[in-house]
Parts: sequence; structure tokens; C-alpha cells
Amino acid sequence: MNGPGGSRERDMTLTLMAVLAADRRDQLAWLGGRALDTGALAEEAELFCRVCEELADRGLFEPEALRGLRAVRRTLGGLAAADRAAPWSDALTTDPAWDEIRTLARGILVSELGDWRRPLPRPARPAGPPAGDR
Repeated sequence: MNGPGGSRERDMTLTLMAVLAADRRDQLAWLGGRALDTGALAEEAELFCRVCEELADRGLFEPEALRGLRAVRRTLGGLAAADRAAPWSDALTTDPAWDEIRTLARGILVSELGDWRRPLPRPARPAGPPAGDR
């Protein structure tokens, strides 16, 4: 389903859901040893879930996907402060909430795209010194 405006945000949300839906070993391989802050990831995902409510009002998300996005947002909102402080690679292996989030993200992708298996985006390159300092 696609309507006017918001398609970029929809695509970005579905890309994020692909990362959240991937098998744990694929998520860890995608991280490649980089330290991604769980809190930052959770905040970004919560933001996308909030934006999707407006997008759903414009017909950019199926009602079933919107229910899943709301459930992801609630689950992320329920993460304890200590869990948000840990690197995501650690949280993936110790916090069962990520198994629930994985299942919810898969449901969203199936609702929207017919299958949850999506290629993972290229990971962002770690920040390094400015080009002139190399």
C-alpha cells in the first residue's frame, strides 16, 4: 500500500524492521563488532513507530502492520534503563525482549511485503577522524 508523501519514511521504517527481524546471528554479523548503543537504536525505532501512525492514517501501512509497530514501540518502551545502556550485541544475547521484537518485526514485514526475509542494509561506517586528519 502506498499513498502520496511519506514513502521515504515508510522505506526507512521497513529497512529498520528488516534489521530487527533478522536472525540473531545475522544481526550480530551485521554489527561486525561495532558497538551500537541499544538506547540509541531503541529511540530511533520508537521514533519511526510514532511516525508510522501518521503514515498509516494516509494509507501507507496496513492496519496489521500498524498494530505490530505499536507493539514494537511498547516493547521498546518497556526496556529497562540498564538494558538500554548495554551495547546492542550484548542485549541481543541476554534480553528476551529482542526475541519478541524480532517476531513483531517479522510480522510487520510479512504484512507489508509478503515475506520477512529482507537484505540487510549496508552498516554505517564507524566514525573516524576527519578526512584531512588521516
